[in-house]
Amino acid sequence: MTDLNAEIDRRAAALEGRLIDWRRHIHQHPELSNRERDTGELVARHLRGLGLEPRTGVAHTGVVATLEGGHPGPVVALRADMDALPVAEEVAVEFASTVRTRYEGQDVGVMHACGHDAHTAILMAVAELLCGVRERLHGSVKFIFQPAEESPPAGEEGGAEMMVRQGVLEDPRPDAIFGLHVIAGIETGKIGYRAGATMASSDDLRITIHGSQTHGAMPWLGIDPVVIASQIVLGLQSIASRQIDVTREPAIITVACIHGGVRSNIIPERLHMIGTIRTFDEEMRQDIRTRVKRTAEMIAASAGARAEVEIEPGYDVTVNDPSITERFAPTLERVAGAGKVFVAPKLTGSEDFSKYLQKVPGMFFFLGITPPGTPPHLVAPNHSPRFRIDESGLPLGVRALAHLAVDFLASAG
Repeated sequence: MTDLNAEIDRRAAALEGRLIDWRRHIHQHPELSNRERDTGELVARHLRGLGLEPRTGVAHTGVVATLEGGHPGPVVALRADMDALPVAEEVAVEFASTVRTRYEGQDVGVMHACGHDAHTAILMAVAELLCGVRERLHGSVKFIFQPAEESPPAGEEGGAEMMVRQGVLEDPRPDAIFGLHVIAGIETGKIGYRAGATMASSDDLRITIHGSQTHGAMPWLGIDPVVIASQIVLGLQSIASRQIDVTREPAIITVACIHGGVRSNIIPERLHMIGTIRTFDEEMRQDIRTRVKRTAEMIAASAGARAEVEIEPGYDVTVNDPSITERFAPTLERVAGAGKVFVAPKLTGSEDFSKYLQKVPGMFFFLGITPPGTPPHLVAPNHSPRFRIDESGLPLGVRALAHLAVDFLASAG
């Protein structure tokens, strides 16, 4: 394995220039969820050029290909997501996105504000690297380029759930799966991981409050849904801070938008609230859903109003297989170097990589892309219009995924 490890590192270094070029091209031409047509075609052309036979149009725009090694053995899957976000870029780079499109009825900018451009470019490089050593591989590698990780548009299906339903984990079925995510705030050259629950589940919360419209100068003649909404926001916060055992698992309930009314002197008839619920435990997730519904309905009823509560399940908890994580954390440590790998805290963001991990054991880890010494107040988080990637950290992602694949095939073969 020592010679093969050295060959992987040599090939990764040789691919760095093309890796950066791919990332910049994808960054400059971002596409929203379920609309990644050009990105998917770029990936498919690349895979065909490597002698693979990619399956396209999976879950609308996804691309899947399998590399068969020179020797029989198990199957390992590697996944990258391809979609961008409805965010107008504010980063002054020559390859900044100027793309605009329509999203849920609004004119929006489009930006790779979460690093999926880097994920796609990294897996393209890994595919080329492993194709170059295919005769030395004991098993097969399945490359999964997934659309719509940021969730499909309203009224559409997509993402990992749809890919699984369309057979991405069959023919051949992987014995393990690995994926990564670039994260702002982790220093370039470092990798974070953890066993077990790693990223939170997400549920979409919608509350409609039905009051009674009246003149803003005579509130006693109606029922004010704005005041009721304010009370519900505070009541929901008491669930997370006072009603659940925070020593067991953290949880977050956020109301992000409140819409209602048309002018300053009219108390509206109804008001709409939307938000998100994040948890790390399924039992706690169900309990919080019950408490949210009860709290909103009873606060509204106490004022003579009515609250309709809808909770739409989103992504499940991303749970890294403890055995896989224990076995292959040393691979990450070998690749990144001493002192560069750490056990990451739980992340309250969510990931539909969780859908793969429910079917196949695997590990999802975090790649640092913030230059060392960057003051915290200058680190724009993922999903920010000022999100920025230190591209010098991307080759480590290539090496990490490639070594994980090769080490898994060797250990399971």
